[in-house]
Amino acid sequence: MSAILQVKDLRVSFRQEGRISQAVKGVSFAVDRGETVALVGESGSGKSVSALSTVQLLGDSAIVEGSVTYDGTEMIGADERTLRRVRGNDISFIFQEPMTSLNPLHTIEKQLGEALALHQGVVGGAARGRILDLLNKVGIRDAASRLGAYPHQLSGGQRQRVMIAMALANKPDVLIADEPTTALDVTIQAQILELLAELKDSEGMGLLFITHDLGIVRKFADRVCVMKDGEIVETGPTAEVFDAPQHPYTQMLLAAEPSGTPEPVPADGAELVSAEDLKVWFPIQQGFLRKTVGHVKAVNPMSLSVRAGETLGIVGESGSGKTTLALAIMRLIASEGAVRFQGNDLRQWSTRELRRLRKDMQIVFQDPFGSLSPRMTCAQIIAEGLAVHDVDKSRAPRDLVAEIMEEVGLDPAAMDRYPHEFSGGQRQRIAIARAMVLRPKLVVLDEPTSALDMTVQVQIVELLRDLQARYGLAYLFISHDLKVVRAMSHKVLVMKQGDVVEAGAVEKIFDAPEQDYTRTLLAAAH
Repeated sequence: MSAILQVKDLRVSFRQEGRISQAVKGVSFAVDRGETVALVGESGSGKSVSALSTVQLLGDSAIVEGSVTYDGTEMIGADERTLRRVRGNDISFIFQEPMTSLNPLHTIEKQLGEALALHQGVVGGAARGRILDLLNKVGIRDAASRLGAYPHQLSGGQRQRVMIAMALANKPDVLIADEPTTALDVTIQAQILELLAELKDSEGMGLLFITHDLGIVRKFADRVCVMKDGEIVETGPTAEVFDAPQHPYTQMLLAAEPSGTPEPVPADGAELVSAEDLKVWFPIQQGFLRKTVGHVKAVNPMSLSVRAGETLGIVGESGSGKTTLALAIMRLIASEGAVRFQGNDLRQWSTRELRRLRKDMQIVFQDPFGSLSPRMTCAQIIAEGLAVHDVDKSRAPRDLVAEIMEEVGLDPAAMDRYPHEFSGGQRQRIAIARAMVLRPKLVVLDEPTSALDMTVQVQIVELLRDLQARYGLAYLFISHDLKVVRAMSHKVLVMKQGDVVEAGAVEKIFDAPEQDYTRTLLAAAH
């Protein structure tokens, strides 16, 4: 078996403010045809930098040394014409953050069609047929109706599936997947991994798989390379590394898994937020006069309540209405039905009155890079809410920022850096810090651990539980990671296509589910 991608003694440094910092230190690995090689390690270990170096996607500030060969052709120092031919055609990428990788001004059909037209010259009806086939393969329901959709009209998981379809469009020899299942629910995750495995076998495709989910690596990868601080500290066949890890760092990674339960809800915990017959339907409009011809039933009438100090976990497949439900409760999108916060019916509140309430109702979004301003430093992002809501003027904002950064596992010395200078996991921690610095009463956590490696997931789960116990916070916790949901939640609400199919105490849902759909979700997570 010949190596289609060969990396030897790869070293990558970055010029920053007159200094040179080394991110990758002499990394070597190979990917054979029909083989899956996993790069694992914590956020900031150099996994993504190593992958981006293969086709020189790091930008002018990077100094790349060593050797990267694709099918015998040297990529380091290659001319632009060679790189353009290889990128997206012979070597394709699935990037970690689909919202920043997809063009917000172009429809899904146009973006997928562009890849086919550029590299294969496929246009018109043939292109549309191929696009529909790709979207169906990656699990987009009713694909024909989604061709004219823009990225913001899709859920996070649906956007990730579109990215996977784009990467597969030209049947690449090497697919580099950087956290490809981060935003996907467990059932779709299983489908996508099965699809990638089938394509790898049928097309003889080499797959470089970057992830922090060690459960996926165990089931999916042939070989694994464990990275720490820019170096590979352990490598070998997956079964050998997982069953008998030699390096202490590998042993620590394998031992990290969210566990335990949250503190019981205080007996005197008052109802903080509730919804009654809450409904969110989006009109489908057609024609010159924009006549409403139907509705997208994102959330059908449902009710819920959450007490102070309580976590309601919301689970279900991508597009089931989880995030829409949370946004309606926050009054960030229009809805029908009653929403009460601390006994107040929010339907009666004006926009100005709601603005005062925002300090007490915070949200951590799924895509940290899309929700952080690239023009603001970490300190400015976290402190912005302090100024808007006049919070704790007795202390300097930078002191409050430093304190919350330490709580979420960030180095306060990095507070003057910009979002692009942090890894994906670090950006998610900035987003959590921005919400928590205001000491809110209700926090919506929309996939808050999806971008985090396992050791940091454990830290964040413990942090969130500690903050909840200390301040009596209520959480709406949206996630497809059922292990994290179980470790965080008191109650669970299971959604499917806008309906609540099952709800109850976390032990009841996980140990004795009544609905087939819930059982399917739980089975896919194991």
